Amino acid sequence: MQPFTYERASGLREAAAAVAARPDAKFIAGGTNLIDLMKLEIERPTHLVDISRLPLRLIDETPEGGLRIGAQVPNSDLAADMRVRTRYPLLSQALLSGASAQLRNKASTAGNLLQRTRCPYFYCRDMPCNKRSPGSGCSALGGFNRLHAIFGASEACIAVHPSDMAVAMTALDARVETIQPDGRSRVFPIGDLHRLPGTTPHIETTLARGEMITAVTLPPPPPGRQLYRKVRDRTSYAFALVSVAAIVDAASGRIRSARIAMGGVAPKPWRSIEGERALGGRPAGDEIFAAAADAALAGARAEGHAAFKIELARRTLRRTLAETSQGV
Repeated sequence: MQPFTYERASGLREAAAAVAARPDAKFIAGGTNLIDLMKLEIERPTHLVDISRLPLRLIDETPEGGLRIGAQVPNSDLAADMRVRTRYPLLSQALLSGASAQLRNKASTAGNLLQRTRCPYFYCRDMPCNKRSPGSGCSALGGFNRLHAIFGASEACIAVHPSDMAVAMTALDARVETIQPDGRSRVFPIGDLHRLPGTTPHIETTLARGEMITAVTLPPPPPGRQLYRKVRDRTSYAFALVSVAAIVDAASGRIRSARIAMGGVAPKPWRSIEGERALGGRPAGDEIFAAAADAALAGARAEGHAAFKIELARRTLRRTLAETSQGV
């Protein structure tokens, strides 16, 4: 690990300004991802700004009937909150499917959104990786890539985003709040947070230098049944091969509306508008679920070993939609 200096932030604006002032500075909170990357010398900050003690650990009701989740709320606290469990069960299910209890106790809401890919070539400094070393190449393109993207990838990078929580929040239409170094704040849809790799896979989000996430806001609970399904190589402490977050509102055998987001398949949580459109206004049933899954996977493209993910995602989505529509 490289030597670094440390400071404890005294306020939101001060924290953002401290990171913006130095190109080699990073925020640190739970450290569940950053510390590992520093030990491997993949991340090499020379200055850390500790934001873990800032007043960002509350879950508050919003006037509209939603929830405002502070950036430093631990994943375990968020998953256990009774309002989340009863009104947003999708989110609680996603959080509990990720990592271990010990990590969930430390991992923060903002940190979960901003965690970096688990591509093995990103973690191996001996192999070229455009995310780690821009312009060096993508070793996964011709290497072991069964965990990699089937949507949104480019010739520069085929890595996927590892978060479960972000997939659920995407289906829930969450909004992200930030503070900038000059004290201004902004709010934007969670779908606008992560960038696709294009030719610059090392630029992973739309956040400006020093811009810090302060909260994530959930709108009022959507109508319908919510379900998160995660398919992985083992049943605990593993990242998704494919995950599906589905919300289906149906009555009298007909689907009124649906939301679909997928994880483990793209460099960002992948919202499937095509799949949603194939469901809206149609009778619930296996034929419609299959058609929606086909529509959602129509644009999928895989490199090498990841080809199995297309059919896996199709079947996982179809099964999840069927479960959310049981009894309608």
